[in-house]
Amino acid sequence: MKKNVMVIGYGNDLLSDDGIGQRIADEVASWHLPSVKSVCVHQLTPDLAESLARTDLAIFVDACLPVDNFDVQVQSLSPACDIDSNLHIGNPRSLLALTAAIYGSCPSAWWVRVPGVNFEFGDRISQTAEIGCAIALVKIVQLLDKVNNLWIENRAIV
Repeated sequence: MKKNVMVIGYGNDLLSDDGIGQRIADEVASWHLPSVKSVCVHQLTPDLAESLARTDLAIFVDACLPVDNFDVQVQSLSPACDIDSNLHIGNPRSLLALTAAIYGSCPSAWWVRVPGVNFEFGDRISQTAEIGCAIALVKIVQLLDKVNNLWIENRAIV
């Protein structure tokens, strides 16, 4: 039985690399996978909780500043211990906690963070972000294959 998956790409697409999450969610949507819903938002807000409650797996995708290297980071998420008091700038963990608090359950979740170097006003992403997007899409395919046994064949990933 296939699980319902929700890919949530978030960030400001008018701030260059900050739009990485939305760009990746758009690409996933273009694959037209029947059990995968792809959502693009500027920020994580409480109205996403209802959809998350009906989802088996959530994949959050966002830009980040490079830490020690320029690797795409993929980490498992669990609900935060407490809910942010400032939900209009929520993070995935607090959104999962809100979903669990309101609906009694929340999906298993992963956070895909793609390094970016240019967060200035603009609609083009840097070469660093382009490479990160390609790597992130491969990692998302791996997560989908692992969870749903979805075999994505003959698809252009980039």
